[in-house]
Amino acid sequence: MIKSIELVDFLSHSDTKLEFKDGVTIFVGDNGAGKSSVIDAITYALFGEHTRKNPKSLIRRGTNQGYAKIEFSIRDKQYEAFRKIKNISSNYLEAKFFETTDNNRIDIASGERKQYNESMKEEVEKIIGMDYKKLQIASIVQQGELNAIIDSRTADRQELLNSIIGIDKLNIASKYMLENIKKFREKIRTDLGFNDDDIENLTRKFENYQQDIKETQPKKNQLELKQIQIQEKVTGLQNKLEIETPKIDKINQLELRKNELITYVKEKERVIQQQISENERKIRDCEGCFEEIKDNTGFEVKIQKVEEAVEETLKKIQEISNQISSLKEKQILASKLQLKDNKCPVCDSVVEKLNPFFQEEHIKDEIIKLQQNIKLKEKERDMYTQKRKEFLEKVQKTKNAEATLRAHSINTKEELIKIQKETETQKEKLSLTNNDDLKQISQIDNQAKLIFENILKLELETKGFREEEFLNLKKIIMEEQSELSQINQEMGRMLEKIDLAKKEVDEIKKIISELKKVRGYILKLKKIEENIFNKKGSVAISLRSWALNSISLKASEYLSSLNTKIQRITLSEKDITCYSNTEVLDIKSLSGGESVSIALALRLGMASLLGSSNLNLMILDEPTTHLDTERKKLLVGILSQLSEISNSQTPMQFLIITHDEEIFEDSNVKQIYKFESSGEGTKVTALR
Repeated sequence: MIKSIELVDFLSHSDTKLEFKDGVTIFVGDNGAGKSSVIDAITYALFGEHTRKNPKSLIRRGTNQGYAKIEFSIRDKQYEAFRKIKNISSNYLEAKFFETTDNNRIDIASGERKQYNESMKEEVEKIIGMDYKKLQIASIVQQGELNAIIDSRTADRQELLNSIIGIDKLNIASKYMLENIKKFREKIRTDLGFNDDDIENLTRKFENYQQDIKETQPKKNQLELKQIQIQEKVTGLQNKLEIETPKIDKINQLELRKNELITYVKEKERVIQQQISENERKIRDCEGCFEEIKDNTGFEVKIQKVEEAVEETLKKIQEISNQISSLKEKQILASKLQLKDNKCPVCDSVVEKLNPFFQEEHIKDEIIKLQQNIKLKEKERDMYTQKRKEFLEKVQKTKNAEATLRAHSINTKEELIKIQKETETQKEKLSLTNNDDLKQISQIDNQAKLIFENILKLELETKGFREEEFLNLKKIIMEEQSELSQINQEMGRMLEKIDLAKKEVDEIKKIISELKKVRGYILKLKKIEENIFNKKGSVAISLRSWALNSISLKASEYLSSLNTKIQRITLSEKDITCYSNTEVLDIKSLSGGESVSIALALRLGMASLLGSSNLNLMILDEPTTHLDTERKKLLVGILSQLSEISNSQTPMQFLIITHDEEIFEDSNVKQIYKFESSGEGTKVTALR
């Protein structure tokens, strides 16, 4: 039972504390006055759950933090749940759960740090015997939902029942079971490469491989017989080929020797031709060298004398040039020494006539004579120079002739004549190679003769050999061997196919055996899932049957205590059946008060089933909506009666939220709170 609820800066409440007694407590007030905030305060303080968008939206506008606290009792024990929320910092939640005594508080849980195994929510759920979802179903009837259990469709009623008894969790278990079956199949596929879905395909493969083995064996036997026949034929032909093969080798050698003789002769011809060319070049280069050397003797002495004459001439030219230079200086001086009045310009003495060497005309004539002498001497020098050049050329020719003879290693004229004779002999040898007769060209030297003798020997040894027959024999052997190779390949493919098929048969047989075990295990798991975890399974059907019976019995207990003609009620998945003492009543024929009584009785029956009598609380949010005045007053009377009915050892506690204050004026409800909006937040006044 709820003892008190405290809201501080929580939604529209700045500071509200509500005290509760057993029986019926009424919240009245206009829409938006903060009545339904009490429901969010209860669920938030207990479970940290609410109907708003996020926790921070619970804080009253203009404030930074708020909290909700609830004091309640269960089985003579007192508890307090407290949750604060802040609008700052990342750690904006604070939660405490206590057991209270007269003088003490005992900590049960703090916070929701599940990673540290701290969960106030879980501890609250253990104490009151239900979670937030079950509390909503069992104890909180939202606006317009009071008669929904009567008026709802069969499917909706069934879903509500499933939620009450937790069959929705069977769906989760079913999902996990199917996921585990899927994972198990995936694990089997990873391990074996297949799963139980592949058994039929593998069986077909198994049968196909067996059929392949059966069909391939006769073909293999036929190929083995043909293989033996061809092998015997090839062996006989190869023996014949071994006899003829040395001859073809000698034929090949014969051709090689002929080619060798031709190649050798050509190479010899090239060498001889090279020698002839070399000798002819020697003869050509050395022609006249000995005569040149013989005719050009004593020219070194002549050259020396000519060089001495040239040197002497140059010397004379230099002396004359010096004389000319001296006369030119005197000529300059003579041009300055002119007689004036037959007097010397130097000493002023009387002179009849100047010395010829001081006369300018005389000096000029002397210079002309000397220049003519120089020209004569230069002609003489040019003549000696030309002679020297001629002598040098003759000496150079002699040296060149000597150098040519040395280059060709020829010392005497007889050696040159010998080379000329050898050249003629070599030209005669070359004339032998100008035809295709091997015998004739072999006469070029002894090595060629030796090669030709080998050719004659090989021709004798291969006489009578028919190369076409030999090649045809080889061709036949190759054809037979090719066919044998194809048979061997085909045989290999068949043997490989048979071996592979046998291995596949063995492997598939093992896999099928394993997969049949897997299929049996999966079938058992599916059977468990269908019967136990499926909402349509036997377990779910049994649970629903039990729950329907339990709710019906409990609802009937409540109805029997009310002043109605209905003595018993039966709830099934499809409909609701009501009984009086004498007859079955059509639910559509019941009065409004009787319908409300049935709805409340069923709700209380569900609450009893869910909560195991730990939390004897029911919250009705605007239960009078869509009810006329008569039915509204009937609802108040029924609630008053129910609140006095003993449930275990604790009376039921009803919290009714409504804006119809007038319907409770003449009731025996002992506790009514009026909610009003104000500038400072929700204002709550106790009317009774």
